[in-house]
Amino acid sequence: MKTIKFHKSDCGVDVLLNVLIGQDVKESYLNTDTYNTDFFEIVIFKKVEGTLILNQQKISLTDNSIVFISPFQKRKWKLESDNLDFTVLVFQEDFLNDFFADKLFTYRLLYFYQLDFPLSIPINNEDILKICSILTEIKTELVIPKPDSSHIIRSLVYYLLQKFNREYALANNLSLNKAENNYAYQYKQLLEIHITDKQRIDDYVKLLGVSRISINAAVKKQFNVTATHLLKQRLLFEIKNHLIHSGKTVAEIAYELHFSEPNHMMRFFKTQTGITTRQFLADYQNGIFS
Repeated sequence: MKTIKFHKSDCGVDVLLNVLIGQDVKESYLNTDTYNTDFFEIVIFKKVEGTLILNQQKISLTDNSIVFISPFQKRKWKLESDNLDFTVLVFQEDFLNDFFADKLFTYRLLYFYQLDFPLSIPINNEDILKICSILTEIKTELVIPKPDSSHIIRSLVYYLLQKFNREYALANNLSLNKAENNYAYQYKQLLEIHITDKQRIDDYVKLLGVSRISINAAVKKQFNVTATHLLKQRLLFEIKNHLIHSGKTVAEIAYELHFSEPNHMMRFFKTQTGITTRQFLADYQNGIFS
């Protein structure tokens, strides 16, 4: 599978961010191959007709909508070429880390690394026009930089990311309450890093250096689920991802994910989904998404 890597643009401002105009990158999004990228993408559609398979979700795309894509999420576009009008904000995580000095910033945004809720939201026409106007302003600062361009870019991007977070929370009835500590976000970050080799809560208790009670309390307050739910959900996603894309046998996947034997992984999978790995793969190949 192809991985598209971020390339610094020819802009005058040296940042790991760009604004892509749909007309300029249209052919890439009309390609129906499955691929991933090593950067974040936020795709703002004014006009669109078609579907997107993203992170094992099938999304029916509509006018005035936004799609949120995290690094290395596998996607497959099937878009109609007529009446396609969109703009894309792309950036690497280091851009946010450098600009905001918060290593957990992307994990605080509800729409990135999201497994429970849709990876797209509808948005009204007035807001779409405002968002695209801001993206045009960012693009201008990138192409025709001034001494203070980096500050302008930072403020506009921060505004957009937080605005999207508010709209995503409203669309999915999620809380925007500020966390008392970082345990929930640190836990979610560690799951992304270690899920292939650590599948017990106690592993993360040791990594975080706090009690299991503290992790559970933080995760419950911030995400309204248990820490165990997040771990099982992330592990299940990893198994599904391997089944769909790796071409490996169940035994090979079980070994790679450190199950003591394949039957243990298959039992875990059926407990979580109600179906076997074989049935899941058949359903997926037939266009049935659970």
